[in-house]
Amino acid sequence: MRPGIHPVSRPVVFRDRAADVAFLTRSTVRSDRTIEWADGTVYPLVDVEISSASHPFHTGTSRVLDTAGRVERFERRYGHAANRA
Repeated sequence: MRPGIHPVSRPVVFRDRAADVAFLTRSTVRSDRTIEWADGTVYPLVDVEISSASHPFHTGTSRVLDTAGRVERFERRYGHAANRA
């Protein structure tokens, strides 16, 4: 590796706002916000909307899709297929 061309990796706290869970990991992302971790050290803080703690694939929960409403909306907009024949 050539020196001086790679970003600096350092400990960063990622906080999932949906699940109210925080992860301490290494990253190159920059943040102006900070948080004091359980060990008393202050780390940069990055808020994320979704992580493995709140993602439906990892949690096993799924969202209910309103397919009936989608079909009705499609039929209202474009008409029934039987009416066109």
